[in-house]
Amino acid sequence: MSMRTPLCDLFGIEHPVLLAPMAGVSGGVLAAAVSNAGGLGLIGGGYGDADWLMREFNAAGEARIGVGFITWSLARQPRLLDLALARNPVALMLSFGDFKPFLHQIRAAQTKLIVQVQTLEQAREAVDAGVDAIVAQGTEAGGHGGTRATLPFVPAVVDIAQGIPVIAAGGIADGRGLAAALALGGSGALCGTTFFASDESLASEGAKQAALSGSGDDTERSSVFDMARGLDWPSDWNLRTLRNTFTRQWSGDIVGLRENLAQEQTRFNTASAAGDLDVAAVIVGEAADLIRTPQTAQATLRAMISQAEDRLRCLCRYVGHLKED
Repeated sequence: MSMRTPLCDLFGIEHPVLLAPMAGVSGGVLAAAVSNAGGLGLIGGGYGDADWLMREFNAAGEARIGVGFITWSLARQPRLLDLALARNPVALMLSFGDFKPFLHQIRAAQTKLIVQVQTLEQAREAVDAGVDAIVAQGTEAGGHGGTRATLPFVPAVVDIAQGIPVIAAGGIADGRGLAAALALGGSGALCGTTFFASDESLASEGAKQAALSGSGDDTERSSVFDMARGLDWPSDWNLRTLRNTFTRQWSGDIVGLRENLAQEQTRFNTASAAGDLDVAAVIVGEAADLIRTPQTAQATLRAMISQAEDRLRCLCRYVGHLKED
């Protein structure tokens, strides 16, 4: 069985899996590894470090990769878009904010535009603009997100997408999740947590080990780490991370954190530099239960595709039995 979906045709890839552009984690080496294994790797443009971005593009070598940006942050540093488009990425992904001011420039560069959405209103805006692909992100995802769960959200977006490929995101870390995404009408999956602890990931070794031993039960959504990092995220989105001492102290006391913010930001920055994960953030999603073995991105992707093919074969057999009955 071969899984060839409209997403594969759109990006010229073998497997319908994209690497989530995790800020500070999805660098050029990881993006290249996913692309070279048959998916599409996206560098995480993050909050706008031009030197870092160019270094990671260089690290990707000749691999066919894309790049993703936090839209509201890109609006403050639009020259980053110029730098990225000059590298001829296969695709450019925008998340969290109004993508429309960048639409003309991206189209002029003949780069495919992926827009990530968390509500049906956002999805309709993307459809009306004629974007090339839509990521329907469920709240199970690590990092920033909204409030809709993946299972009901993805088919709702598919229903209004008018043929635009829909990419499922949030809680998908193995072949079972990929098969489910396709069963929901999606054309593929955007995966972050499953690649977080990959050999090629830029996450620290301590953070990788925390992810490998963590569980979705140990995650929560809050704004405490954004406050600690001094990031003025719009209130529509908050951040899923593993719980730790810092979240237990402050996620239920935002007022108290605000009153002690200068001191706590210093504490957070010191801990992050020292790799102290009692305070520093480990940004993974509910799919943390499904990653237990450190391995290359290629091994992760191959296992995902093999398992997805197996699951889809099983589904075909179920349909066969129904016909016989």
